[in-house]
Amino acid sequence: MDQSSPEEQWPALQSDDKDFLAELMKILTARVSGDPYSTDGSFAQSLEALPVGLRAMAATHWLDVSLTLDSITWHFGNFGEPGLVAQTEEGLLELGLPELGACFHEAAELMMPLLHQRISEEDPNGLLKRKGLRKVADKINKRAWGLDSSEHGRSVIYSAWVRYARTHPERVFGS
Repeated sequence: MDQSSPEEQWPALQSDDKDFLAELMKILTARVSGDPYSTDGSFAQSLEALPVGLRAMAATHWLDVSLTLDSITWHFGNFGEPGLVAQTEEGLLELGLPELGACFHEAAELMMPLLHQRISEEDPNGLLKRKGLRKVADKINKRAWGLDSSEHGRSVIYSAWVRYARTHPERVFGS
């Protein structure tokens, strides 16, 4: 049995938060392959081989992008494959973000049944407007954006990655 300290096993733990996040991104880039936009389930399936914490990070990365560039409801227009949706929700809970997980679940319940009703290149906002659900979506989006603010100027998701990896390095880097 390895008697070394976590810092000796995983030197990145000693980095400041910004450098540590960069290291986590580097690990994800090296370990995750496939197209997150795919609808065939292959991307979600590729995440299954990762340690639970790294899988949570890989699945929630695309939600962070959506919250930054668009909204939580728009997210499903790009990343609505059911396997990835399930892994994203599980990832939020694993990372200790239950409020954002609940908001994501609510957005999924709204958006997932609608996705197959899109007209050719219709974007999620157009679909919501056509279905008379724009106000419902706006309420969910505002809640999600409110939860995404972080006191350090970083997203709440990436802040959770750093906190989680420092607390549970074996779930990110392996045993």
